[in-house]
Amino acid sequence: MSEFVTKLTEYLTLVSNQVPLPIFTFLGALIEEIIAPIPSPLVMTLAGSIASAASQNWIYIILLAITGALGKTLGSYVIYFIGNKFETIVVSKLGFFIGITEKDVEKISAKLNSGKRDDIVLFLLRAIPVIPTAPVSIVCGILKIDLKTYLYSTFLGTVVRNLIYLYLGFTSINALESLNSSIGSFEKLGYAIVILITISIFIYIYKQKNKEN
Repeated sequence: MSEFVTKLTEYLTLVSNQVPLPIFTFLGALIEEIIAPIPSPLVMTLAGSIASAASQNWIYIILLAITGALGKTLGSYVIYFIGNKFETIVVSKLGFFIGITEKDVEKISAKLNSGKRDDIVLFLLRAIPVIPTAPVSIVCGILKIDLKTYLYSTFLGTVVRNLIYLYLGFTSINALESLNSSIGSFEKLGYAIVILITISIFIYIYKQKNKEN
């Protein structure tokens, strides 16, 4: 995996030298969100190190955080859409066998879209670096989280997340590969947690239905 990260970092560095850095962060974050094998901190930490080498100031770093968040949010919408369609297909085709209907999912969705608490939770899930973003996007699509809430919470949380990664890249140029590998290891744990949460949600839906019956 470290060899893959090394080669990918070299390739991304080459690409970053061909286009303006804000455009690189936008496109890199977009692709990074959709293509799971790319470690999520890679683009932002690399952008931070390049900005540091170019002696850029913190206003420029904030600009990179925003452009990266726009790309990440667009990519997250694609994953959300896939999760939404996946839920519709699975429940309509296999719902009879697992004991869950579309109405059951809609009831849970209505509960989750009932207040500002959900906005804050989603914001934190986006802002905390070790929590992988793609599984969160899929779960939000499956549960049909309000799209407006989903998009602005994703954007704002990702700005914070990007600032953290950019700062790490800005201040740790010589340890970039080790830094990305370490964060990637923590994200593997994050994937496991998100998967467990998804399974727990479906178990909860099933139990709630049985209680009503």
